[in-house]
Amino acid sequence: MTSSNGAPDGFLAGCMDRLETPATIAMAQRARALKAKGEEVLSLALGEPDFPTPAGVIEAAHRAALDGQTKYPPVEGTPALKAAIIRKFARENGLTYEPAEVMVSNGGKQVIFNAFMATLNPGDEVIVPRPYWVSYPLIISLFGGIPVFVDCPEESGFRLDAAALEAAITPRTKWLVLNFPNNPTGATTTRADLEAIAEVLRRHPRVHVLSDEIYEHLVYDGQAHVSIAQVAPDLKSRVLTLNGVSKAYAMTGWRVGYVGGPAPLIRAMSGIQSSSTSGICSISQAASVAALDGPSGVVEVMRETYDRRRQMVVAALRQIPQLTCAMPLGAFYVYPGIAACIGRTSAGGRLLRTDEDFAIALLEEQHVAVVHGSAFGKGPYLRLSYATSDEILIESCARIATFVAGLT
Repeated sequence: MTSSNGAPDGFLAGCMDRLETPATIAMAQRARALKAKGEEVLSLALGEPDFPTPAGVIEAAHRAALDGQTKYPPVEGTPALKAAIIRKFARENGLTYEPAEVMVSNGGKQVIFNAFMATLNPGDEVIVPRPYWVSYPLIISLFGGIPVFVDCPEESGFRLDAAALEAAITPRTKWLVLNFPNNPTGATTTRADLEAIAEVLRRHPRVHVLSDEIYEHLVYDGQAHVSIAQVAPDLKSRVLTLNGVSKAYAMTGWRVGYVGGPAPLIRAMSGIQSSSTSGICSISQAASVAALDGPSGVVEVMRETYDRRRQMVVAALRQIPQLTCAMPLGAFYVYPGIAACIGRTSAGGRLLRTDEDFAIALLEEQHVAVVHGSAFGKGPYLRLSYATSDEILIESCARIATFVAGLT
């Protein structure tokens, strides 16, 4: 006998039943399938910078290859990159780490995977503010953990309320995940927010924090990014501060994430990585040194471009009568509400029962790929990435307006 996935019954581990394809990837696959049929598809579904990797970073990678930096690297990261990460944390976040307190992984996702594999036992709870990045609950569940969602309503700017956090903590709570600037909403958090969260955590000394700060350089309207370990240095021994080069430096394909945290946990995570992927590509690590130590002007140019696109897209979406759209303060996403569209029928005859129905119909009828908000735990919304060209954004918003205008 075989199961629905083609494997013999009982062959695959039970945890595979909990492993789903992330909605962001699923929508990208749908879009690629349409493109394969010769259709023109405009994709706002993936969170990937449309800029090239800075020239100086590529040149550093080339030099490293020519210099023979092509052997197995240390599992936890090269000394040069770890030193650059330590300098970055001190310079930009006011955080001091020793080499044993930092490590490098194959993107930020592997940091999360390593951390939860190293610490979660079946039944352990992880508090995840909602809306959330799709991979958090998937990875938590893979190791038998239980995601506990705390709603962050649009009315509060999609920010985490300290009282709601405290109400969610139980004796089984092991982690709190923070992700600001946020994917999917673009929400940011304030020093006052983090101080209130820190006060809650002081009353619950068993709870650790995974602070995913991958979008820290992409903040707008005078916002200043602040790390919880910086706001509450007495909690630093309970905080993993996660970052990477993918978003700020347009290096998604180089696969370099990094983290600072307590040495015993970093050591455990390094042990897991040693038994899975080992060290990260040596050339990518050399390139990342150049990125972290290089001039900040190239990042600022990208940030300013995202800022302009952010304002352009929000203005266009607010012109569509059936949509609402909060102004995001960080990252490169907008998260418009589509409640007024639910229950209506598209021009192509599709009943829109959910925001997923909306996203699929929009793709099939107008060839615009977005991700439905319920995939991030909160609907009826859509996530649109504005990390693409002005031309694609303008045309996509026009097609969304046409789609909504055709609803009956």
